[in-house]
Amino acid sequence: MSSAALFAIAVALAMDAFAVALATGICLRQARAAQVFRMAAAFGLFQALMPIAGWLLGFSVREHIEAYDHWAAFALLALVGGKMIWEGLRGAEDDPNCAPKDPTRGMQLLVLAVATSIDAMAVGLSFAMLGEAILLPALVIGLVCFALTALGVKIGCMAGHVSAVSRYAELLGGATLIAIGLKILADHQVLAL
Repeated sequence: MSSAALFAIAVALAMDAFAVALATGICLRQARAAQVFRMAAAFGLFQALMPIAGWLLGFSVREHIEAYDHWAAFALLALVGGKMIWEGLRGAEDDPNCAPKDPTRGMQLLVLAVATSIDAMAVGLSFAMLGEAILLPALVIGLVCFALTALGVKIGCMAGHVSAVSRYAELLGGATLIAIGLKILADHQVLAL
């Protein structure tokens, strides 16, 4: 596989993570370096591990994973997004951190990292079918995701300082997560009529 193709795959896989990081940055409005690093490291790590897991699973379980990977990603994103919207409607937009808990730590970070990296498992499966090595691609995928996640949080923080955006940041962030989940379903042609 060429370097350009691998980089294109890595960027495509990182787009969900970038969008979630952007929404998180909008919510936080001001992220400490530790928060940016935690989110970027978690997303990058899971984005690197999922292709390896998919590659190890190989041909034998491919049809089973493809049958529900998009539903699992949608459910996780909809759950976290719905919770953000609920908290936003309850008035959490007055809280300077937008959410009662730091979205860059704990269970919420874990759920987001897994949800945004499930599609990478399918890439690992396809690498196994093509007989491609996985370690270098997984490293590139993880590093690209790390960089785009950090960039997303920083851009989101800048956008979060705009009063109209920051007032509805949690609603916007929750809607973004649900939209990403719906996009995953659409990409798998579940929503096709």
